Amino acid sequence: MADTVAIDDLQGGVRLITLNRPEKKNALTGAMYDAMREALAEADVSDQVGAVVFAGQPGMFSAGNDLADFMEQSSGDKAGDGFTASPALAFIRQLARTRTPMVAAVDGIAVGIGATLCLHCDLVYASPAARLRMPFVELGLVPEAASSYLLPLRVGRLRATELLLLSRPLDADEAQALGLVNAVLPADMLVEQAIAQATRLAALPRGALAASRALIRGDQAQVEAALEAEAKAFDAQLRSPESQERLAAFLSRSKPASSA
Repeated sequence: MADTVAIDDLQGGVRLITLNRPEKKNALTGAMYDAMREALAEADVSDQVGAVVFAGQPGMFSAGNDLADFMEQSSGDKAGDGFTASPALAFIRQLARTRTPMVAAVDGIAVGIGATLCLHCDLVYASPAARLRMPFVELGLVPEAASSYLLPLRVGRLRATELLLLSRPLDADEAQALGLVNAVLPADMLVEQAIAQATRLAALPRGALAASRALIRGDQAQVEAALEAEAKAFDAQLRSPESQERLAAFLSRSKPASSA
């Protein structure tokens, strides 16, 4: 079986992380989260990697969590178990703390963490087919990856409320207009452009790049505080009857399409 996350170190100091589970629309499993977390952590201590690019398969970036795997990984009744000890949260924490510049190439669906991941990237490029959606509340959950903090900063509180509470999808053009995407490009140019821009970042003086990036991104402590507050609330909601009911209903509806 092919790796569900492909890690390729390209010329010019770019590490390409490609989600490679097309039969499940790149829905993320615990093993995929672990692979991406390790790839980011390694990039931060590498003298060879100067930038990271996230990409998916043609027509699909990521459908978010593989809910069946996620519920198994995140279940637990004892302190220290549950979402707070899950591979998903470990990846999210690494994502927020990564010092290496990150670029996203979004083609097709970007749901849940597929969308909130982009809030942590320094540059985001999308194809005309890109569709971003954050359906946390629909599933009886709360936003994650510090999106409750980062998204209002980016688009304003009222628009963020609409996107996070009502789960309204964004197409590529609106995402660009809101400042969530740098440019909308033809699908066949998307990854190439993301890699080209990542190569430019990797070629910059490391010290100046790191200092400038930290200034642009603002208060890291605030981001991490929001992330941890969300994690606590997410864990509580995940254990709640309303979330269990919503997730079970979703899995029941999606089972025929996802069984393999």
